[in-house]
Amino acid sequence: MFTPRQLFQKHLAPTSPAPLAIEITHASGVYMYGPKGERYLDLISGIGVSALGHQHPKITEAIHQQIDRHLHLMVYGEIIQSIQVQLAEALVATGDASIDSVYFVNSGAEATEGAMKLAKRYTGRFEFISCINAYHGSTQGALSLMGNEWLKEAYRPLLPGIRHIRFGEESDLEWINEKTAALFIESVQGEAGVRSAPHSYWKALRQRCTEVGCLLIVDEIQSGFGRTGTFWAYQGNGIVPDVVLTAKGMGGGMPLGAFMAPKAIMQCLSEFPILGHLTTYGGHPAACAAALATIQVLKNDTLVEHVNAKSQYFIQQLQHPGIKEIRAKGLMMAVEFEQFSTLKKYIDAAIEKGLLTDWFLFCDNSMRIAPPLTISYSEIDEACSIINQLT
Repeated sequence: MFTPRQLFQKHLAPTSPAPLAIEITHASGVYMYGPKGERYLDLISGIGVSALGHQHPKITEAIHQQIDRHLHLMVYGEIIQSIQVQLAEALVATGDASIDSVYFVNSGAEATEGAMKLAKRYTGRFEFISCINAYHGSTQGALSLMGNEWLKEAYRPLLPGIRHIRFGEESDLEWINEKTAALFIESVQGEAGVRSAPHSYWKALRQRCTEVGCLLIVDEIQSGFGRTGTFWAYQGNGIVPDVVLTAKGMGGGMPLGAFMAPKAIMQCLSEFPILGHLTTYGGHPAACAAALATIQVLKNDTLVEHVNAKSQYFIQQLQHPGIKEIRAKGLMMAVEFEQFSTLKKYIDAAIEKGLLTDWFLFCDNSMRIAPPLTISYSEIDEACSIINQLT
């Protein structure tokens, strides 16, 4: 009889030569538990997925209620499903009123892919712009948008007609022109190590996209659902995008994503040709139930209002002598150390002490901190105490 660890090594397709390979049997709140009673404080919430922590009772209750009604019925968009339309209505209510149409998919990368097709179809153009060190997913189209060659070079040739500009640099906005179908940009750069841009940049970006008739597509896959202290990070940037991408924290631990746009834009996917974009499982009922419960909890429990206070408390409590800088947008944080080898040693030591954290793909000397929004101040104390004692 093989153990779970042996089966993991034997049958699961690998993504790296040295996975963490931490065996987890159950999880609750901000903690995950191993087969021998090991406890790990989850400081990254599945890379921003478990926004309300693990096994939130409102989410699990909503899933149970939905699976007693029905699961998959038909490909997305053909049958009226109560849970889908309730979720769509709730999502629309979280942002600008102009963004009133939702296309459900299964993941952030799929949201990116759908938005790329939408932009090409709506504008009649095929060129795209994204930012250096941007991450929008790992499928072929999303990989083409990725702004870092390290993860791309082994898979070329990719899509043509894609240019990368510097995030936050107004002088680069001149590259957006009448041939550009869309500019894809993260409200907060995630894998670049939590990078923000000033309001003046966002205002200039919005103006430039409007002037040349290209779509401004804002990626909220990591930063949405309250992570930065507003429901959508773009709301803190003072702009209204044309298209919004979401996933991760949206599903409360279930696989779900969406791209959202005004109905006048989204309509083009339904004709010339019909079925211009298809998904079988997008908007799966159980995932939609979890997402609707997530929105209701965020709305009713005032968790978002406490995000920035918890972020500041983290910053105050982190006192490790090796910290060079802390960059934070709410509970989306990067703690910078001297170099990767130092950080990797600390991350491994933290796991041994019961704290799970991570680094960033394009900023490997910075520790990722993105805990469930439900994390308490005493749990922040516990996490920071472990980090401060790392050697």
